[in-house]
Amino acid sequence: MMFFYDYYWLVLIPVIVAMIASANVNSTYKKYERVRNSRGLTGEMAARKILDANGLYNVRIEHISGSLSDHFDPRSNVVRLSDSTYASASVAAVGVAAHEVGHAIQYAKGYTPMKIRSAVIPLTNIGSSLSYPLVILGLVFNSALGDLLVNLGIILFLTVVVFQFATLFVEFNASSRAMKTLENDHILEGNELSMSRKVLTAAALTYVAALFTAIVNLLRLLLIAGRRNRND
Repeated sequence: MMFFYDYYWLVLIPVIVAMIASANVNSTYKKYERVRNSRGLTGEMAARKILDANGLYNVRIEHISGSLSDHFDPRSNVVRLSDSTYASASVAAVGVAAHEVGHAIQYAKGYTPMKIRSAVIPLTNIGSSLSYPLVILGLVFNSALGDLLVNLGIILFLTVVVFQFATLFVEFNASSRAMKTLENDHILEGNELSMSRKVLTAAALTYVAALFTAIVNLLRLLLIAGRRNRND
């Protein structure tokens, strides 16, 4: 089982990529949170305006603590905006608020990738917690049982990759909807749109990093399984 510790470099690369993506989104947001939009709309005001324009009067907006912890909760039908977004009139805050409203619109319109992501969440939770333990346990047994456990662990981890892939579509589409709405409804003007787009692009790259991490981890499991089979 010692070769489970091989390919450790495949663990380090995604960690570095994720750190870079996280640092980029934080620095980009901080840069543009200092720029006030010309209409003086706060994140909450912009979110309400976009929701109402799309007929989503039943979707509530709540203020939550934290920074960039904004999200849409489909179970409660609530867009939650953090301290850094709710009452801020920066171009960054308005962009983030519009993005979260984009998720509410996706849910209301039955956007397919969002349905896929919701469907695989239970399996993803199982896969993320059990895939590696199953593979490790499978490495202990040099038998058909070991093969079964290793293969089951890999299959479960595939659900994590599918989830991250669907999430990428969901996030990019939400940002695209946000930017179109901000421009068409004249919520942001001129350079403000470019600044907001940079914030949303930086945020989207964190999901690219998450997908990359999942794919690399899957590759590591496949390499471990292949080496095990060669050593049998």
